[in-house]
Amino acid sequence: MNLFSLFERFTNPLPEQAAGTPPDNLVAFARQTIRGFEKPLLALGALTIFLAILEVTLFNFLGDLVDWLGTRSRDTFLQDEGGTLIGISLLVLVALPIAVLLHSMLFHQTLFINHGISVTWSLHRSLLEQSWSFFQNEFAGRLATRVAQTSEAIRESVLKLMDVLLYVCVYLTGMAALVFSADWRLSLPLLGWFVLYTLLLKRQLPELSRRAKDQAEAHSGLMGHLVDSYTNFTTLRLFSDSARETKDTRAVMQRFLDAVYPLMRHITRLNVGLWWLNALLIFSTGALSIYLWMNESIGTGAIAIAVALTLRIKSMSQFIMWEVSNLARNLGTVQDGIRAMSRPLEILDDSNAQALELNAGQIEIEQLRFAYPEQPPLFDGLDLQIRAGEKVGIIGRSGAGKSTLIHLLLRLHDPESGCIRIDEQRIDQVTQASLRRNIGVVTQDTSLLHRSIRDNLLYGRPDADESKMREAARMTRIDEFIESLPDGYDTLVGERGVKLSGGQRQRIAIARVLIKDAPILILDEATSALDSEVETDIQRNLDQLMQGKTVVAIAHRLSTIAAMDRLIVMDAGRIIEQGTHQQLLEQGGLYAKLWSHQSGGFLPD
Repeated sequence: MNLFSLFERFTNPLPEQAAGTPPDNLVAFARQTIRGFEKPLLALGALTIFLAILEVTLFNFLGDLVDWLGTRSRDTFLQDEGGTLIGISLLVLVALPIAVLLHSMLFHQTLFINHGISVTWSLHRSLLEQSWSFFQNEFAGRLATRVAQTSEAIRESVLKLMDVLLYVCVYLTGMAALVFSADWRLSLPLLGWFVLYTLLLKRQLPELSRRAKDQAEAHSGLMGHLVDSYTNFTTLRLFSDSARETKDTRAVMQRFLDAVYPLMRHITRLNVGLWWLNALLIFSTGALSIYLWMNESIGTGAIAIAVALTLRIKSMSQFIMWEVSNLARNLGTVQDGIRAMSRPLEILDDSNAQALELNAGQIEIEQLRFAYPEQPPLFDGLDLQIRAGEKVGIIGRSGAGKSTLIHLLLRLHDPESGCIRIDEQRIDQVTQASLRRNIGVVTQDTSLLHRSIRDNLLYGRPDADESKMREAARMTRIDEFIESLPDGYDTLVGERGVKLSGGQRQRIAIARVLIKDAPILILDEATSALDSEVETDIQRNLDQLMQGKTVVAIAHRLSTIAAMDRLIVMDAGRIIEQGTHQQLLEQGGLYAKLWSHQSGGFLPD
């Protein structure tokens, strides 16, 4: 293992243990992000202090050297100051390079990349624990931008505080003490500069931080809008002309500019104010040095130290201002990010949750009450029992509660009251992972991961062998298409599967559930994107798949679920009819009316 690898492995940027929801407090969030990085950060701080003290020591040596060259004899100079010269040489040629090497290794190899990735990893894992409704109310692009921005901003803030600003504080304190020890009068201009500089930052930084938060929020909104446009490119082309989309994008970009311009104004004020302070410092230090020298009350060495410090501060102050400004902007970005991502988790595992032990697959729903925010209850005392191995079809007009019932069964929402049991186990008292592991789902809105076809097929069961994967592809009549592709099963499907047709995506989704082979099967318009010939063929394979499983199927095309063991008709969150297809037709109720009114096999609104 080389030296670079050694330093890269000092920290673990991808810990197994999840950090949980990020705190909504800036200090608490920063403390959470440095967990596991404390020792390297302390070592970096110690090296930073050492380098600052070393540079102050060299400045002190510069003042002594100026005095020596004016007062010491050339004949005895090496004899008198040889020990000091050797010590300074060792500092410059040995201690300084080693310190710089260790500092650079800690900064770049141990902390810079690892800390940023660690924060990204932590935020990503916490977002994946968020509820379904959380992602319904957010742009995917804005979330991704906030994760990236927040990770970079907190990394920059932590490292700058432990490196740059710590160095500056120690350096300036040491130099001020050095000048004061040389001649206290020369420290007066520096003291005045420091007071004015502090007042300037104190006045500008709070407003700068506020403006930075506005800018970060506007930037996230801009990126979310752009990603949304690219993701829905086809929709934009079909439903909007270019002038309309250009107008909407211009409005979003204008909001971003309206947030950025005030931020830049404050930065300009800081920049101009700092130049005036630096000019005043240079003038006052030079004038005071000349005055004291003319009155023979100061040596050239003290003047050399004071002038060198003044020039050094002049070059550093601009850098300090930018670093402080960047720190304010970064803190604003972090606050914007944690405000958006620190929302409490809505769906949590019970502290004593156990894995679901599925024996038969019986589903019981008792006195279920559920309402969406700011809406009247959709379910109010719903009862439903599905026997183990029973095939149930759910029918109803749009808004009847069919999909919501499925979401509650998958625990994407929690009910206000009542409960759902599977094999006499409440689903809110088992782990979410074990619940969904035992349920296979095919929805009408099929979305594939932007990975290979193989990865998508095996996503529900990564340990399935090649033969099982190919058999599932054959059963869904997608195998010939896949094998015709240049890369076969290793072909990338594009974002959300955009490279494939709707029917091809649907067949891959059905094959994925075939491979998963879960004991409970949910079909939400599973064959809606397929043509009649392919649907008939796949339906036979689905019938085979459903053998021995508990099945809940939703379909607007009643012919696809007419052969189910039981059909349940819902309206406005209530079960109004249930029975076999023939029984419901004989009852002459809503199902019979919907059946008779179907045109092309679809329900009317």
